[in-house]
Amino acid sequence: MHDSEHVLRLRDGLLEIPVESVPLGALKVDGSPRSNVEDPEHTRMLAELGERLPPVVVHRPSMTVIDGIHRLRAAELRGRTSIPVRFFTGSTADSRLLAVALNVAHGLPLSMAERTAAVEGILAAHPDWSDRAVASVAGVSPVRAADIRRGLFGEAAPDAKRVGRDGRARPVDPAPGRRLAAELIKRNPQASLRSIAREAGISPATVSDVRDRIARGEDVAAPRQAARRAQLAAVPETPTPPRAAAPAPVRRQVGAPPPPPDAAEIFNLLRRDPSLRLNETGRSVLRLLDAGAVVARNREGIAASLPAHCKAAVAELAEVYAQSWQLFAAELQSRGSRPGALLFEQAG
Repeated sequence: MHDSEHVLRLRDGLLEIPVESVPLGALKVDGSPRSNVEDPEHTRMLAELGERLPPVVVHRPSMTVIDGIHRLRAAELRGRTSIPVRFFTGSTADSRLLAVALNVAHGLPLSMAERTAAVEGILAAHPDWSDRAVASVAGVSPVRAADIRRGLFGEAAPDAKRVGRDGRARPVDPAPGRRLAAELIKRNPQASLRSIAREAGISPATVSDVRDRIARGEDVAAPRQAARRAQLAAVPETPTPPRAAAPAPVRRQVGAPPPPPDAAEIFNLLRRDPSLRLNETGRSVLRLLDAGAVVARNREGIAASLPAHCKAAVAELAEVYAQSWQLFAAELQSRGSRPGALLFEQAG
């Protein structure tokens, strides 16, 4: 696989692969992104569910289960002789990357120790991947990936380049590219974001940020590394919507109600809930929420990449959909308890 985006596209495209029925005895379990390959309690829970479980993913050349070891064991507990399978036909190394990407996207979430080990494995195989690219596959924050990289390899060389999620190599230090983009913008204010990005070797979203900084009279260079790391540290450790900026800490009086759980924690609990993951309506809701997370994470880049003649129409639709989501939230709240409260009570 050439870049992390390919891994994620492959993960998301698994639903298009035909399902085959395969004898249980033909499948092998050989390693996992998890430190403990199987959680017996989770296996028993799946075995007791009356609904049909999703197909497992298997590496065809080796017949090794990439994703779905608990489903395989649950089928054995049920006394089944075969199981639905989707086959992946790539290399063994690629299958390991896919296993990580699948396990951070659904099912039992990987622990931070397991994600750290996954990052180390990805960096060993792809040291040229950017921190964000590694983070997108392993389900950690970019700053966590950067810390692990630094522990393995030390500080990057001044002229080092990394391959981003789009497969393009860009310098680790963005300041020279930003300054060049600023010069190009001043020289030709009508130039497109993409043309400037190509010439300066940075992304269109970064060019958009440089242009905004010029308009505000701010320094166009990237923030200092320490400030950048502080910003990235606020990003949640899973590929879920980022937390809103937190207000200044307030001492809570004894007996006062606890603050509501944040969006990232709520989404994590929803993703783990079998009553959502194992039926079509629930999976549709999770896909909608995940799409919202994509917009939240990549809002500036998406806005910068949209054709100019489409922006007004997309903005109008976004406002309409935002109102629909507010009505939907009000409908749910009228039928249930405080958002996230019941989930957190059950999780505790």
